[in-house]
Amino acid sequence: MLKRILQDMRKILKIKNILLNIAVLFLCLTLLTCSNNPIDAVYIVNNPNHTDYSKAEHWLAVPTSISRPVDVFYLYPTAWTKVAGDSNICKIDNPSMLIGAPLAFNRQATAFSTVGNIYAPYYRQVDIFYRMSLPPSEQEKVVSGIPTADAISAFDYYIKHYNKGRPFILAGHSQGSNVLIYLLSEYMRLNPQVYERMIAAYVIGYSITPEYLAKNPHLKFAQGSDDIGVIISYNTESPDVVPGTNVVTLPGGIAINPITWTRDETLAPASKNLGSIVLNSNGTVAAGIPNPVMNFADARVDKAKGVIICSTVDVNKWSPGNVVFVKGVFHSFDYPFYYYNLRANAANRVSKYLGR
Repeated sequence: MLKRILQDMRKILKIKNILLNIAVLFLCLTLLTCSNNPIDAVYIVNNPNHTDYSKAEHWLAVPTSISRPVDVFYLYPTAWTKVAGDSNICKIDNPSMLIGAPLAFNRQATAFSTVGNIYAPYYRQVDIFYRMSLPPSEQEKVVSGIPTADAISAFDYYIKHYNKGRPFILAGHSQGSNVLIYLLSEYMRLNPQVYERMIAAYVIGYSITPEYLAKNPHLKFAQGSDDIGVIISYNTESPDVVPGTNVVTLPGGIAINPITWTRDETLAPASKNLGSIVLNSNGTVAAGIPNPVMNFADARVDKAKGVIICSTVDVNKWSPGNVVFVKGVFHSFDYPFYYYNLRANAANRVSKYLGR
C-alpha cells in the first residue's frame, strides 16, 4: 500500500514539474510576443536589473528643446577609475564616471552639436584594467553583458520616448564604440524599421573587422564621404607603433580616412584638415570649443595595421605612453585631431539623407 502511495506522489510531482515548465515557457513567449520590441523581452529576462532610463539622473544629456530634424545618440569612452572596494563594473552613479563622462562629451560629442539634438545616457562600464587582464573572448563577453544591456535599454527608451521618428546618428568612442557594435548587431537586426532611420554610426576608437561584417550582413562599412546607413571607424597611431600593441585594435580592422573619407592609403596632408581642437593636460577642452587649430594632424590609412597613421604630431608631447597605451597611440585624440572634419562629414551625410 505504501509503495502504491509513493508511486502516485511521484506521478503528481512529475505532472507539477511539467506544468511549471509550461508556465515558464508561456511567460517567455508572452514577453516576446507582447513586447513592442522583441529585444525588450530578451533583456528583461537576461538582465532584470538593467538601468531604469525613465529617470532623468541616468542621462548625461537630453536636449531641453528640439531644434534640429536629426538626433545624435552618444556613448562615451571609459570614464571612471576603479578604487579599492569597487567591483569590476561600476555603478550607474559612480562619482568618478559622473565626472569623467561630461569631459569626454565635451571633447567628442560636441563635434555633432551643430548637426543634431544630442542624447547621451550614463551606462555601467567595465574597469579597463580588469578587462585587459582577460583573454580576448572573455573581454568581449564582459562588455556584451551589463554595459551593452544598459546601452540597449537606453537606446530603446530613447527611441520610444524621445526620438519621435527622427533620423539619427550613433556616435561612440573606445568602450562606447565597443558597446555600439552590439547595439548595431543585435538591436538593428531585430528592428530594421529603426535601422532605416540611421544616417551613420561613428564607431571610433575600436576596430570593425570583416569577420564582424560577415556575421552581420545587415550592416555595411562606409565607402566614401556621403553614403548613409553605414559604419565609420578608425583608430589613430603614429607611424612607429608596433602592430598588436594597441589594446583597442583588432587584426584586420577597417579604417576610413577622416580627412578625405576614402579607404585607400593616399596621404591626406595636414593642410587639408578642416581643424583640430587642443586639449588641456587633464583631457578637457581648452577654452570650451575653441577655434580650429589648422595644419596640425595629417591622416593616412594603413591597411596592414587597420589604423590611421598621423605623422605630423609630436609623439613625445601628445602620446608619450602610459600604463594602458604604448607610446604613439593617439587614442585620446581620435576625435580632437579630426574634430571639424567629423562635424562637416556628419552634416554632409545628414544632407544626403534628408535630400533623398
